Amino acid sequence: MSSGTNSASASPHATPDTIRLYYDDAQLARFSASVTEIAGEGRIVYLDRTAFYPTSGGQPHDLGTIAEVSVVDVVDEESRIAHHLAEPLGLPAGAMVVGQIDVARRIDHMQQHTGQHLLSALLTDEYGWPTVSVHFGDESSTVDVAGEGLTLELLATIEQRVNTLALENHAVSVSYEDASTAEGLRKASDRAGTLRIVTIEGLDRSACGGTHVARTAEIGAMLLRRYEKTRGNSRIEFICGHRAVQRARLDADLLTRAARPLSAAPHDLPALVEQQQSRLVELERERKRLNSELAGYEAQALWQSAPLDANGVRRVRRVITGAPKEAEPLAQQLIALGGCAVLVSNDATGGVLFATAADTALDAGQLLKAALQSVGGRGGGAPRLAQGAVADPASLPSLALTLGFPG
Repeated sequence: MSSGTNSASASPHATPDTIRLYYDDAQLARFSASVTEIAGEGRIVYLDRTAFYPTSGGQPHDLGTIAEVSVVDVVDEESRIAHHLAEPLGLPAGAMVVGQIDVARRIDHMQQHTGQHLLSALLTDEYGWPTVSVHFGDESSTVDVAGEGLTLELLATIEQRVNTLALENHAVSVSYEDASTAEGLRKASDRAGTLRIVTIEGLDRSACGGTHVARTAEIGAMLLRRYEKTRGNSRIEFICGHRAVQRARLDADLLTRAARPLSAAPHDLPALVEQQQSRLVELERERKRLNSELAGYEAQALWQSAPLDANGVRRVRRVITGAPKEAEPLAQQLIALGGCAVLVSNDATGGVLFATAADTALDAGQLLKAALQSVGGRGGGAPRLAQGAVADPASLPSLALTLGFPG
């Protein structure tokens, strides 16, 4: 439903192959019908009339049973509706069957859809934000409006206002009008012929083929969870009715569980989280400082104990279990002492770090790149520090030898 108004030009007053009972009675949960055709090895059934709503206009399809066989999908084929079953119907064309709608799912969809109409009407009339698109999801839904300037405070105000409108218990009715003469629609329809008009008394008129509650109080609570900017518009996530209560209960449980280890009340969590985040930043800064200091002490010991090669360069070889990059602070401390080359590797992954002091005249990037290529590896870097990896960790001794580190 790209516009949030699901224009419907089909009408039960015409002569379609499938009469859509939900058009005039969204509360109908049980009905009888005649099988007009069976396809898909008995798993696709067509009826002369149905109360099953197909996926259409963004609203999900109904579930339920036909002759006690589960309906898993309902597809709109324009003039008729295909009911996809979990297993073959086992009855011939012409048989009379009873259909049963999953009432809880239907009511949920009705609450979400009517809630969207009410929210879109409010956003258009009071804020000048027309609806651009709507998405109905299994857990939550969104409405995109052509407007900016939303804040958390304004979202709370809109939420309170739309719930007040719902509690005023406006009647929701369905009528059929010719597209050429229909007036007062929230969004003009681009369809010809007979339009199905859903009206919220005193608030909204929209061309729509979906199922709706009879009065706005039946929407239940509406929860506006969050908003975001998207392509120059504003997207609002909303939940209505029983789904809103369930989501609020889940959110409350999550907050309570998160607050328990901190011995805090849920409403104190935002401040505590900010304090914990600041503390983590401070601790991370201190950890890096201590690691640098420790690396300095370790570098001094390694540098002093490292043997000199024929060119007077101290060679420090380290094998670690973590990522070689983690040893970068140590390597930097070592080459800062001068006259030093450092090779760090992981024998399991084949990762390599190579660093050289400026006074050695050794270019770490060029040397490591050439050495890696000789053993099928890849990598390189700057003159003082380079990184890469061998294709096969078994080639690390050969690589070390090429770089001047005897085994």
